[in-house]
Order: sequence, then structure tokens, then C-alpha cells
Amino acid sequence: MANYRNNKELWNRWVDRVQWISSKDFSFPESESDKTRRIERARKDYQFFVETYFPHLATKKCGKFQIEAAEYLLKHKDTRALFEWARGHAKSSHISLLIPLWLKIQQPREINVMVLVSKSADMAIRLLSDLQAELQYNMAFIKDFGVQVKSGSWTEGEFHTTDGCFFIALGRGQSPRGLKDRGKRPDYIVPDDIDDDELVRNPKRVGDALEWLLTALIGTMAMGRGRLAMVGNRIGKDSILSRYAERPGIYHTIVNALDKKGRPSWAENYTPDEIKKMREFIGERRFQKEYMNNPINEGTVFRTKDIRYGKMLDLKLYRTLVCYTDPSFKNSTTADYKATMLIGKTPEGVFHIIKAFADQTSVTQMVAWHYSIMDFVAGKVPVLYYMEANFMQDLLLDEFKTVGNITGHQIPIRGDMRAKPDKFARIEAMSPLFERGLVLFNEKEKDSPGMITLKDQLLMFEKGAKSHDDAPDAVEGAIWILSKRSRASDAQYRLGMRESRKF
Repeated sequence: MANYRNNKELWNRWVDRVQWISSKDFSFPESESDKTRRIERARKDYQFFVETYFPHLATKKCGKFQIEAAEYLLKHKDTRALFEWARGHAKSSHISLLIPLWLKIQQPREINVMVLVSKSADMAIRLLSDLQAELQYNMAFIKDFGVQVKSGSWTEGEFHTTDGCFFIALGRGQSPRGLKDRGKRPDYIVPDDIDDDELVRNPKRVGDALEWLLTALIGTMAMGRGRLAMVGNRIGKDSILSRYAERPGIYHTIVNALDKKGRPSWAENYTPDEIKKMREFIGERRFQKEYMNNPINEGTVFRTKDIRYGKMLDLKLYRTLVCYTDPSFKNSTTADYKATMLIGKTPEGVFHIIKAFADQTSVTQMVAWHYSIMDFVAGKVPVLYYMEANFMQDLLLDEFKTVGNITGHQIPIRGDMRAKPDKFARIEAMSPLFERGLVLFNEKEKDSPGMITLKDQLLMFEKGAKSHDDAPDAVEGAIWILSKRSRASDAQYRLGMRESRKF
């Protein structure tokens, strides 16, 4: 392996890291009994271990999922594990650094030869240098567990510790054959963020990389003895991680930024508002990929080029205006999206999306959208207000009635009574309208949160996706009603009395 001492970027990073660790003031009670109790507790209590020896890394308390990962790996000497965690959830810090050091201090020691693997040799070396920096310069760790680094260096891609551990870095695809240390084979292998954006677009490269992992890499272990713990987030539908997850007997945990109830998975570190702001800033598709382990192929059904913006007509010129709402069942800001769309149909048959509201919000806020639309229309033209009939529950109707009593204006909302076919088929059926330019977004509302959410959900829409589709569903509902009314109106015109031509 190349000597990384001459790699200026990696060397400067190493120097900065060493200075950062060395600057920490570790002060412990000096008595031997205090030291003994501290060490005994550290071997049993992972969170205590992290907070005691690595306060510079543990600026926030460990999440439950991080502690569970450590305890699982301690108890299972022979395992194939996958920790599929969102970005920003300390994947590498725990699986590639803190947990192996925790295993190292156990009695008897739970780790002998560790192999760090990443998408490139440089990335693997970065991980290895972080390990060596802690072992060599973390005085709290050294005080309780002794001098650590014996020989070798991250700059050479490997190093030994005084207690006989061997640490080595490999880039994806590098030959690991014959890898062992004094007769000891690897017993802790971590493929850490082994995928990359370019690779996941090439199924053959994904297959080749997985083949390398399942043969050459795992083959370094003694007939599979030891812990293989892959860690990363799912950046592509077809990836090394996704294929590895399908192997039999995998211990697999998935941690998204938000749990199934819409709450932060790492509540000790992130607030709902922080996550919401990030979600709004980067957009839904990117948020799903990076933070929800849900990569979505943009434009599978609806393409970016078919999302067109333009000027809206004077409200009086539309044949009909429909305000359609697709609410979620729960009165919660963390459940499914609620969506309300104001759409008009022009005399030429083009559907104009005039106003769009879509958010994970409360029923009260959803009702307020209707009054915003009522104020916008200002009585110039009639508006037909619809909602999916199966959502016309007492809770929703009571909320509309309460606000109506306060404002003095009741929203004349009615249920969409049709027996709806499959949701995917209904929404997909709109795509030709977008392709032909028969759906136009209000250019003045282009940057409104609701219009942005609608666009994102349309571009993410595909068969089997876990993404939200409430905004496109509301658009489909409005377009269906507008089309139905147009057909009925045209039929009445065609069935009218024909002029007599007798003379």
C-alpha cells in the first residue's frame, strides 16, 4: 500500500485531529479503587465508556439505537450485521471507532484483527487514522488501559497495538487475500460507506463489488468466524448495501432521521424543527435518499421537463374552479401529508394549479388553507370544495364548523363519493396531461412551500415507492372532478334541441 505521509490533505487532517484530541483536559480521580471501578463500569456500560473516554466525540448523549448496536456486537461474536443509518447519525463514529475500542478493552479481549473497508483506499485510511489518533493521543484512554500503539502507522495502511491487536485499511476491491497477523485472521470487518453515487448507477459494478465482498473479503475470516458489520445509508435502489441486506441471516437495523411516528430517531441530538428545516431546504427527494434510506429515481413517471409554469387567468375566465383536499387520518404534524389544491380548467381544456398547500400539519391548519383560498377568490366566482368521502369524519367536520362559526363563513365542503381505483393507477394516468402541457403551475406560486412539495412528490412518484403522494392525489381528485363536469356540460350541449330546417 502507498505511504500516505506524502498525502498533504490526509496528513493535515491527521495533525488537526491529534491537536484536537491532545487539547482535551482529562482529569480523573487518582485513587486505584476509583480507577478500578471506572474500568469495570466502562466494560459493562457502553454509554459510560463513550462519555468517559471520548467526550470530544460524544457532544450529545448516545441514541438508543447506538447503544443497542454496541450491545449486540458485544454479545454476538459471529455475526453478519447491517447498520443502515441515516446521514448524521454517527455511523462511522460508533461502528468503525468507538465500538471496536469497547470490544478491545473487554476481558478477554473481543477483537484481534480489524479490517476497515471503504469506497476507496483514501477513505479507508481516514477511518484508520481516526482510530490510531485516539489510541495514541487520548490520554484518558491511555491512563486506564495503557500505552496502545506499538508499531506501524496509518500512513502505511496498518498498525499494531501493544496488546496484540492489528488494524488495517482496505479500499473497495483491493486484494485482501492472505491477510492475517501472526496466525490470527480478521475477526472484525467493517465495510463503511462502501457505496458511492457513481457505482450505484451501474448494476454490473455493484455485482462485482458484492462478489468481492462475499468471496475475497469474507474469505479472510476463519470460515466466517468473527463480526462483519456493514454500515451506511441506502443511496441507491440497487447498491452493495441493498444486495447485502438480502443475504440470509443478516442482522439488519434501519435508523431513519424520523421514526415511523415522525419523531427524531436521535432525539438526544436533533429537534423536529431542525429536521424540518433541512427537509425543506434540500427538498423531499434528497431528504428521502440521505436521511430516510429511501432513494428515489426522479422522473420515473413525472419528468422535470413536464412540470411547466405559467400565468394564470383571471378567475372569472375559468370554466370551473375546484378546491380538493386529501387529508391524513391523524391530527398530527408528523403523520402523512395533508394537501389542498385550487385548480381551474380553462376554456381550452388546460388545468391550472392556482394554489397548492401541502404539509405534515394539523387539521386546524388544513382548515385554515380553505379560508386562505376563500379570501383569495374573494367571492368573484363560485368554488367547488371537495374532500375524499372516507375522510369526512366528525373530527374534520367539527373543525370546519368551529372555524366557520368564528369567521362567519362556512366552507361548503362535500365528499368525493366515487369508488376510487388503485391510487398508483389514478395518479399515473395524469402523466400524459403533463407531457402534453395540459397542466400548468402558477408561476407566481413557484417558490411557495406547497407548490415545492407538490413538485417534489410528483417527481418522486413511482410504483412501490415509500415516498408521500398526498399532493399528487389531491391534484388527481380535482382534475377528475373538473373533467367529469366538462364531459357532462359537453353532453348537455350535444343533446340539446336541434334547430328546425323545415321551410
